[in-house]
Amino acid sequence: MESVPPPKPRQRWKIPAILLTLIVGAALLAPWISPQDPYDLAALRLEDSYLSPAWSDEGPGEREKIEVEEWSFFLGSDKQGHDVYSAVLYGLRMSLFVGASGTVLALSIGLSVGLFAGYYRGWPDALLMRAADVQLSFPSVLIALFLMAVWGAGLGKIIIAVGIVHWVLYARIARGVVLLEREKDYVAAVRSLGARSPRIMLRHLLPNTVTPILVVSVVQFASIVILEATLSYLGLGVPPTKPSLGMLIRNGYEEFFSGHWWVWFFPGVALLCLLLTINWLGDLLREEFQLEG
Repeated sequence: MESVPPPKPRQRWKIPAILLTLIVGAALLAPWISPQDPYDLAALRLEDSYLSPAWSDEGPGEREKIEVEEWSFFLGSDKQGHDVYSAVLYGLRMSLFVGASGTVLALSIGLSVGLFAGYYRGWPDALLMRAADVQLSFPSVLIALFLMAVWGAGLGKIIIAVGIVHWVLYARIARGVVLLEREKDYVAAVRSLGARSPRIMLRHLLPNTVTPILVVSVVQFASIVILEATLSYLGLGVPPTKPSLGMLIRNGYEEFFSGHWWVWFFPGVALLCLLLTINWLGDLLREEFQLEG
């Protein structure tokens, strides 16, 4: 019997790439494809509260008595009359924004610290890496909770908090690459030609960190989304006027035993799909570049 050839590497990327494209596209197009703006308080009606999903016959909502648009309340409504479908799209948009912003901030801090510590070594390296070790000794959730408890809830504050929590891994990776590369002949040759340290770090050492940093960024993105959802669930994340998926799940928790299952179920499914897709891509990237961990 002829053996079945293994799938081509490019075929493995199709499903997660398509899923991530759909998720990001839905989030970006939320203002145009959602039937309701959940941030517009004037558009809310209390008589629309607790409507069951449009395709479901169960639940306390008597949909036949209410005239709604075709896609309105497709996934039901919550206590305030928010359309769950629209709220999920806007919440997904907010979660992705916090995840991307926090990743960029953490990457910027970590790369700067790692390049500086690895290139100059000595007491700057020792001081910065001991600070990283101290931070790693505490759970990331605990540090984020402490920062948000001191600062208070807010969109900008939570982005700064998650960035501070996640910079360490980037710093360690950048430092390891720089320590390995700085002793090579091409760095010595560039230094002998009169290149200054900032130019050596940015033009010759930084590009060598791209591959591992890319893989770590994808995985850290998922970690930041989880951390933001945790903080929002505890009431220390984004403001209630602009909820993320974590905030929507927290609001739905009050209805967990009331029979209004759609209020918490669909935000939870959206968050789960987002995290699974990102982690799937992270695993493929790790295998592609043959990185450990």
